[in-house]
Amino acid sequence: MNDQHNPWQIIDQRNIYDNPWIQVIEYNVINPGGGKGIYGKVHFKNNAIGIVPLDAEGNTWLVGQYRFPLDAYSWEIPEGGGDLQTDPLVSANRELLEETGIKAQKWTKIMDMHLSNSVTNETAVVYLAQELSFHAATPEESEQLAIKKLPFKKAFDMVNAGEITDSISVAALLKVNYLLANKLI
Repeated sequence: MNDQHNPWQIIDQRNIYDNPWIQVIEYNVINPGGGKGIYGKVHFKNNAIGIVPLDAEGNTWLVGQYRFPLDAYSWEIPEGGGDLQTDPLVSANRELLEETGIKAQKWTKIMDMHLSNSVTNETAVVYLAQELSFHAATPEESEQLAIKKLPFKKAFDMVNAGEITDSISVAALLKVNYLLANKLI
């Protein structure tokens, strides 16, 4: 079996919904088993950007906010969107400053991710931010944020306790914990 071969055949497609952030497309397809069906894809018009700020004392910062699609409050690493034509690091700098008021002198890309790849083509780029300085946060109008400084271990424990469920945050905090445990940062 060739892992690179696309076994799906597209018969036709139509736009179902479109706004400045997402587009929903419905495809009529022939699936890998030969049957006809439909497949819906949510196309994201921005990259997802995640940042784990980490100071010299081992502290990090989380952002808390009410997430409309979940109808629930969520603690997360600083995150946001970045234009697909913009260097993700530029977007990461902007998001970290907007949400927390933090600027970083040292940036390390720690992962690329595909988020919910069964229904969306959304990608994420995640960074570790170090050598921090502190300024005024300037959240967007749509953001009502709480900012929490805590020891990194506590944030990691929140993942293991199910208190942090956002996929980018979970993956990023697990990765940084691995890097710290193996003295790779």
